Amino acid sequence: MTDATARLALPLLQPGQSQKEMFHNEALALLDLAVQAEVEALALNTPPPAPAIGQCWVVGTAPMGEWRDAANHLAGWTAGGWRFVAPRPGMSVWSKASNLVARYHDTGWTIGDVAANRVVIGGNQVVGAQGGAITSPAGGAVVDAEARAAITAILARLRTHGLIAPV
Repeated sequence: MTDATARLALPLLQPGQSQKEMFHNEALALLDLAVQAEVEALALNTPPPAPAIGQCWVVGTAPMGEWRDAANHLAGWTAGGWRFVAPRPGMSVWSKASNLVARYHDTGWTIGDVAANRVVIGGNQVVGAQGGAITSPAGGAVVDAEARAAITAILARLRTHGLIAPV
């Protein structure tokens, strides 16, 4: 039997264990940090001087002091002091400082980026995969024809992305 859960390293109760409530309460404190996580800010390397109970931060890549071994972790202040949750790929937090979602990847945290194959609003695709380049009119005797071809290509691309309605 293991001592902690596989993903969030929450402490598990053991048969015959004394003071089970301490392990249970520790697991609840860690869950309180990780589930629907909201952080004050990202990439802080030093703990704030006077945190309030329940406040949480994303630790930076060069942490110091009480955070020195917790790079990229969630650091939450509790009645028992600092608690840390190691990030997992795909973990998301809401940043109060920027009003944006930050997501953890193997390379670290990104903030405000949206990764998707397409964007659908009201059942209509409005953005899809990027198409190829559209040739710019080059001038010469057939400028009008080239301009019309470029405009037609732009309109087709905008329709493909759903940014304007089809004809």
